[in-house]
Amino acid sequence: MTTADQTPPAGATDTGGGAPPPTTPDDGRAPRLRRLFGPATLFLLPALLLLAVFLAYPAVYSVVRSLLDSSGTRFVGLDNYARMFTDDRTLTAIRNTGIWVLVAPALVTGLGLILAVLTERIRWATAFRVLLFMPMAISLFASGVIFRLVYDEDPDRGVVNAAVVTVHDVFAAPSDYPGARPREDVAAPDTTRGGFTTESTHAPGESVALPLVGVRPTELPEQAAAATAPEGADGQIQGVVWLDAALGGEVGAIDDGENGMPRVAVEAVRDGAVVARATTGDDGRFTLTGLDEGEYAIHLAESNFTEPFRGLTWLGPTLVTPVIISSWVWIMTGFAITFIAAGLAAIPRDALEAARVDGATEWQVFRKVTVPLLGPLLLVVFVTLVINVLKIFDLVFVIAPGSVQADASVIALQMWQVSFGAGGDQGLGSALVVLLLVLVLPIVYFNIRRFRRERP
Repeated sequence: MTTADQTPPAGATDTGGGAPPPTTPDDGRAPRLRRLFGPATLFLLPALLLLAVFLAYPAVYSVVRSLLDSSGTRFVGLDNYARMFTDDRTLTAIRNTGIWVLVAPALVTGLGLILAVLTERIRWATAFRVLLFMPMAISLFASGVIFRLVYDEDPDRGVVNAAVVTVHDVFAAPSDYPGARPREDVAAPDTTRGGFTTESTHAPGESVALPLVGVRPTELPEQAAAATAPEGADGQIQGVVWLDAALGGEVGAIDDGENGMPRVAVEAVRDGAVVARATTGDDGRFTLTGLDEGEYAIHLAESNFTEPFRGLTWLGPTLVTPVIISSWVWIMTGFAITFIAAGLAAIPRDALEAARVDGATEWQVFRKVTVPLLGPLLLVVFVTLVINVLKIFDLVFVIAPGSVQADASVIALQMWQVSFGAGGDQGLGSALVVLLLVLVLPIVYFNIRRFRRERP
């Protein structure tokens, strides 16, 4: 049988005896072009345009500007980068930024995890989370103003110092007469014990008059009574401490209307040692007993005149950075709780129940089941917080007083101050921008790679 006699296979189409039409090999270019120039690209163009104008162009310009001098007219190469790493204020800003990155994100993530787990066990979990998230609704600038007042050094305004002073005064009563002092011809400052010691000595049976000044009559305790002159007694030294402040009265003498000063600690000193102690009554009188024959100096203890405890200098050079970090932690913990709580809600309950049935304690369930299942989410929260910390600016600017702003400075704040402060060195400021960009890019790259690995 010849080839012409062969019957075409079933389903074959008769083309009229001609050759089959040529086919174009599918090299994948058409689908790729459709993806590049299809309708999706039109929707993305506005976003791409905004990114190019507000992100790509400023980044490229900052790199170029960092290679020029402060006026932007002369090429200086890497001089700005060399100055950046030799300037003390910039090094302080870099150090503080490192402290922020090491402490703040980990602290917020840990607190968010703990609080999210705990709020699952209370009835009003949603209300509690809303309260913790509310600080996120306030701008960082407004939050900074609030915390500037909270940590004010004056306990009459600063909430933290008011609480600290209250607790301190419970265990150590404040002095009744801060700033008071004896008249110069009566007693002199004691450089050994503090307080004041009489320049003359007294023997048992004598009386001592100790007039004090430096206190307003209205500042005396309510129980203060009219001062009365002491009477000598054998084996004792008696005296009186009073406020010598009557207008027109005789200096160093008890006048009408002058009150004694209660609760003043008085000591008898002999050969450098305290041998007797007493406390004045409401009328200012005191009695030192159990004295042998001899001469004694009268000492007014330092505790009578110490200034009251006014709390700590929270916004000083030493504590200002931890204080600002604590403020940021308070603000951002709600952010972490919200995300982690959503992750907790997605954890299969049968996995937790299976661990409990197998005899695991709640701590073991948390450590061996909950945390591993939340691992990817915790990483997202942590990385997001790290990027946020690297850009921190307004909270530091508002909370730190001008006198210690250099001690609390971070890279973003230093960049702004160098670029737009006195002198306006935008070459050095641009170098700081590039440094900040270099620090952020590895974190962004790590985040993008992780998201790609997690894509199905």
